Amino acid sequence: MARVALYARVSTTDKGQDPENQLMQLRDWCARAGHEIVDEYVEHESGRKGEHGRRAFARLFQDAARRHFDLVLFWSLDRFSREGMAQTVHYLQRLQAHGVAFHSFTEEYLATDNELVRDILLAVMSSLAKVEAQRISERTKAGLARARARGKTLGRPRLDPKKRARIEQLHRAAPTRSMRSIARELKLPYETVRQVMKQLEAS
Repeated sequence: MARVALYARVSTTDKGQDPENQLMQLRDWCARAGHEIVDEYVEHESGRKGEHGRRAFARLFQDAARRHFDLVLFWSLDRFSREGMAQTVHYLQRLQAHGVAFHSFTEEYLATDNELVRDILLAVMSSLAKVEAQRISERTKAGLARARARGKTLGRPRLDPKKRARIEQLHRAAPTRSMRSIARELKLPYETVRQVMKQLEAS
């Protein structure tokens, strides 16, 4: 008998979908296996959002760190995370580090509640994540090379000299004025104003 946490997620773009459809079958699986459900974490967010963008997901990991449960059961891996293989493996490894196993209801091979396959599964998934990261890096470099070959300027567009001069003018007129206030008045990103101010201080 294990203490189980259920994680169910539907995206706000999944029209007509209800997490209760996932939860019903997850509860049934626990009942048949004789496990105790200690909590249910239900999300209505995109799986591409990180931990800070999914409250239930963040709470799941907080409780995992406290060993509130022994196993996390989710409908499928893409319901758990859609941030890419590398980040998904990172989440699964965090669960393992807390001594918490995971089990995918629709993907029986994605389960570490069986200790015999736990290390092998995570090692294989970690290797796949490295391959994916390498391919992404190669595609990115190739894309940048093509852009340079076509004469495209890469990086952020340069700040209009008139706006730069206006930032300097406002700062000199009121040295104690906050950068956020200047950014709001000129309708510029805070980071842009901060960079200009940093350069002014250096000079």
